[in-house]
Amino acid sequence: MGSPVQIIDQHLLDALSLAARKSPRLRKNHNLHVSYDDPCQRLLNAVEPGSYIRPHRHLEFAKPECFVLLRGRMTVLIFNDDGRIEQIVPLSVGAGCQGIDIPSGFWHSMVSLVPGSIFFETKPGPYHPLSDKDFAPWAPAEGSPEAGDYLKALESAVRPR
Repeated sequence: MGSPVQIIDQHLLDALSLAARKSPRLRKNHNLHVSYDDPCQRLLNAVEPGSYIRPHRHLEFAKPECFVLLRGRMTVLIFNDDGRIEQIVPLSVGAGCQGIDIPSGFWHSMVSLVPGSIFFETKPGPYHPLSDKDFAPWAPAEGSPEAGDYLKALESAVRPR
């Protein structure tokens, strides 16, 4: 029969946001799929301001990703191969753009702009943690001393002037 029906309601979103705020990485996901082997990976991803998502792409296994913002405000950044920002896509619930579909092979990252931001993500499975992402060689590793300054530069690039 499969897994039980999962309800995505304010209670779940609030709990996920709280878990993200308490996480050292300032983000937390909630998998809707049963297994990393599922052919369709579906998840909720809560990302708080200050969370660094290292720019990456999905190249080894062709995996487009689709993000739909459920609440809050975030910005998606698309980069060229040299690390220059090519496109800035603000996501906002109820105003303008609420989602984005990123083809496989595009360098991308996200910046959370307000507390409580959560998006729904879907991409093809299976998920292999060790080979799922190609991290950008021009972006500092998560947790490195340079990551904080790089995140500040990304935040500066996406904030309205």
